[in-house]
Amino acid sequence: MKQQHTLLLHIKILVFMLMFCVSVNAQNDSILSTQNDSTAIKLKYGLRVGGDIGKLIRSFVDDEYSGFEILADYRIKKSLYIAGEIGFEEKKTVTDYMDITSTGTYLKAGVDYNSYQNWLDMDNMIYFGFRVGASSFSHDLNNFTIYSTNQYWDPQFSSNDKQEFKGLTAFWAEVILGLKVELFNNLYMGLNVQLKMLASETEPNNFQNVYIPGFGKTYDSSSIGTGYSYFLSYRIPLYKKNK
Repeated sequence: MKQQHTLLLHIKILVFMLMFCVSVNAQNDSILSTQNDSTAIKLKYGLRVGGDIGKLIRSFVDDEYSGFEILADYRIKKSLYIAGEIGFEEKKTVTDYMDITSTGTYLKAGVDYNSYQNWLDMDNMIYFGFRVGASSFSHDLNNFTIYSTNQYWDPQFSSNDKQEFKGLTAFWAEVILGLKVELFNNLYMGLNVQLKMLASETEPNNFQNVYIPGFGKTYDSSSIGTGYSYFLSYRIPLYKKNK
């Protein structure tokens, strides 16, 4: 429930920023109409690389989490980008019946489409994206308790013997709604929210995956997941084309 409230907060922030950009764009349209039509506007092309600052901050403030993510995109057409992310996560999950540490790496690849109409030499994005993701991970089951419905005749069984489950994999697809704003020349800040659909996963014996690096928390056998990202990125300019 806490994660759902957090995601809703990020969605509200994203919607507010989208509305602000639309308002600014409407004002800029009136300015653009006064410009000289003969002025040549250049679009910047290059490799944009950055990092998820949200994961870094969480790693410092949350004792049960550590992780990082590197992201990149490359413009192939005026509004179309190929994009991807690679990262690492370690998440400790503690419940009344289980203490488990999930560790792994992940890779996501896909495309982003910019629906924002920039004016003059602006280079902001309000974008929709699609990703295919894959994760390779392991679980360390630190301790567990087997719940018994009749605890008087059949007490709960507990074990503190650590068990390791390696070689686990998962594959999923996700859709993204996001925003990127150029703060300074070639330096960008942005955020996005993600809706994920788990396609396949390998599970340890006798229990289900509770956290998949890159995908996030799983909810009672549901194949739906959510996520968000705050990031800074820098574009390495390669060349320009007429707008």
